[in-house]
Amino acid sequence: MTRDDLFNTNAGIVRDLAQACAEVCPTAKLLIISNPVNSTVPIATEVFKKAGVHDAKKIFGVTSLDLVRASRFIGDKLGKIVDVPVVGGHAGITIIPLFSQVKGLKLSNEERDALTHRVQFGGDEVVQAKDGLGSATLSMAYAGARFADSLLRANAGEEVLEWAFVRSDLFKKEGLEYFSTYVKLDKNGVKEILPLPETISEYERELVKNAIPELKKSETKGASFVA
Repeated sequence: MTRDDLFNTNAGIVRDLAQACAEVCPTAKLLIISNPVNSTVPIATEVFKKAGVHDAKKIFGVTSLDLVRASRFIGDKLGKIVDVPVVGGHAGITIIPLFSQVKGLKLSNEERDALTHRVQFGGDEVVQAKDGLGSATLSMAYAGARFADSLLRANAGEEVLEWAFVRSDLFKKEGLEYFSTYVKLDKNGVKEILPLPETISEYERELVKNAIPELKKSETKGASFVA
């Protein structure tokens, strides 16, 4: 399925689930993992706004699968598992692995380009490996469980650092409302949204610049669907 196919299938499902949540559990934390996340998070947000119960601190787009993939690919290269920050969104070129933030990692331009593409389009690899009969269900389940565990630990009083697609002011000047970045979690949800590291490379800055128009289109598509 294309992202448009996914939108046509999942947009109504996410809207209806969000409406039910807004009615019966408006203070619960919503972990949205249904693709396309770049659009389904705005859908849930708009539904909560309409219901008058919106709290941006409690609506999350789960992008953990991109982090898991980046970590695994670089781990294979280094011979050990390392954390790789991934920012932006959760589709194609909006997925931006920040390899510059991994200590001791040296990549040629060719390796960097290939690994970036593999993180961005890893889902296609899985679909091809399954001959079109399935997608990355197990790794997606793992990613969702990992993020749920982080929120449970935060709910228990621990301050937790995670990456998530959330509503923020990071790119307000560019007219963008949602972006996946480093967040501090506490029992109330998002405690703080952290900016991009100042030490990211020019290559990564260019990836962010190119991702913003795509993110805005997806954001508008989700909000327009609810409207």
